[in-house]
Amino acid sequence: MREVEAAVVREPGTHAVETVALADPAPGEVLVDVRATGVCHTDYHAYTSAETDVPIVLGHEGCGVVKAVGDGVSTVDPGDRVVLWVLPSCGDCEYCRAGEPYLCQARRETRGRMMDGTRRLSKDGDPINHFYAQSSFATMAVVPERQVVPVPETVPYPICALLGCGVTTGLGAVTNIADVDSGETVAVFGCGGVGAGAVLAADAVSAGTIVAVDLDADTLATMREIGATHTVEAGVDDPVEEIRGLTGGVDYAFECIGTPQTVQQAIASLGPGGTAAITGTSDTPPAEIDLGQFTSGISVVGNIVGFTRPRIDIPRYARLYENGDLPLDAVLTRTYALDELGAAFDALAAGDVIRSVVEFEPGP
Repeated sequence: MREVEAAVVREPGTHAVETVALADPAPGEVLVDVRATGVCHTDYHAYTSAETDVPIVLGHEGCGVVKAVGDGVSTVDPGDRVVLWVLPSCGDCEYCRAGEPYLCQARRETRGRMMDGTRRLSKDGDPINHFYAQSSFATMAVVPERQVVPVPETVPYPICALLGCGVTTGLGAVTNIADVDSGETVAVFGCGGVGAGAVLAADAVSAGTIVAVDLDADTLATMREIGATHTVEAGVDDPVEEIRGLTGGVDYAFECIGTPQTVQQAIASLGPGGTAAITGTSDTPPAEIDLGQFTSGISVVGNIVGFTRPRIDIPRYARLYENGDLPLDAVLTRTYALDELGAAFDALAAGDVIRSVVEFEPGP
């Protein structure tokens, strides 16, 4: 048992940095000295929702240094630099055995708890809930081994944090789900962390026309810097008209917001035989889809974390960054200290950042 500093949410929309107790890692778990954690809309939704089980420590895009390992851990050692992957997985279900850990339902069974149904966080003997079995808005975290991915020490911690969920969801949408090929046409709707990842990946695979759609002109300027060949400011121009005027309909559309309007626009922007990858959210209202569009042979697929296989894909993206082929620095808008988490959430809600991270000082 040790004391750590953590951002504890006890009521919707409020939190405080508190000193809490963190138990030692159980068998199959890893203790990580957290160095940076991404600030994601998933955290913000949980932060503001009355349905979140409190008290809780949020944070699910962490990275840091392994401090200790529980019994049976064999894939990481103390001192390793690691990315903390967002989704728990059991390793033994039909999906995990098929190499599809993103379909594992363990994440639904671990709500507020670790994989064994217990908690590692507490204060004065009262338990505190976990988030995605990670809770990395804290100076240290205990995480299941399967979510801990070694990466090269040359990758800076804030960049490592980008690989824990959102940006990787966009990268994987292009490289794993769609398998976009050189010269194919792409549209990206919503250019936050997920959308920025999609633009980066489309450029990395030498897609042809890459159209980025967003409401914010500054964000679109950044998308042009990282590979978008065209941009559409959605509050000014009609995205579907612009995209179809440029391409006649794209081969792939990546919807990265999760609203009915952007889902409809992404599907409507497809050319014959095109594919739309939709990044859904749990609180999205139903979207009406014109079934007549399917007579042109289009496909629609759900994007679950970019179909990421963390131990394969995250090191691959890290190497691309090292080689200068994945300019992730361009999408890191701002960094915050832990006691500035409220400001980070405000900036996220206002659309002032593409991606931001909370940075921590090295632990003792």
